[in-house]
Amino acid sequence: MPAISSNKPYRIGRSKTGLGLFATKPIKKGTKIIRYFGPMLDCRKEKDDAVENKYLFQINGRWTIDGSVRKNIARYINHSCRPNAESDVSARKRTVHIRAIKNIAPGDEINYDYGTEYFKEYLKPIGCKCASCERKRAKQRAEARAVKSSTAKAGTKARAKAKKVKAAKPTARAKSKAATKAGSKAANAFDKNRASKAAASRRAGAKSAKEAKATPKKRARAA
Repeated sequence: MPAISSNKPYRIGRSKTGLGLFATKPIKKGTKIIRYFGPMLDCRKEKDDAVENKYLFQINGRWTIDGSVRKNIARYINHSCRPNAESDVSARKRTVHIRAIKNIAPGDEINYDYGTEYFKEYLKPIGCKCASCERKRAKQRAEARAVKSSTAKAGTKARAKAKKVKAAKPTARAKSKAATKAGSKAANAFDKNRASKAAASRRAGAKSAKEAKATPKKRARAA
């Protein structure tokens, strides 16, 4: 890891994406923090145009800085979709400085937007890991969990209701059975009562017939 002078307001440290550049002193908005440098490549030359790495910084249609050299501390600055710095490019001088666009506190990671082309080629395929995108993904995961939890609760409630309805069905059947039994008992009582009345009526009829037969005999003896 390259050595950094103690009077510089930054240090190399561990970041979520590997190594990053962090402020060691307060950096005011508008301050030029560090220069992005390396060999200058002429894209008109086939040899220079064939160079490929993740640290190429294009200044214009012709000139590109190859920032892969170890002494280029600025290459440790990571991308952010909501950065606290930006690249200040001078096409005439063919220089690039990283300048603060916000007040940066000690301990904060220094970052800038790498641009659309770099994002599409290198970051989009693997997913941007900057703090802004991480917060966005965390929010999306929280919303997905909330929807899943809500769906699960609705399912649990529906199952509980179905179970309650199912448990209530035997009671309805029991009531129906009790009603049938009560009806049957009433019908039996009615039939029994009717049979009793019929028997009483038959007995009364038989008694009357007996008495009717006995009357003439008594009259005969009297004569």
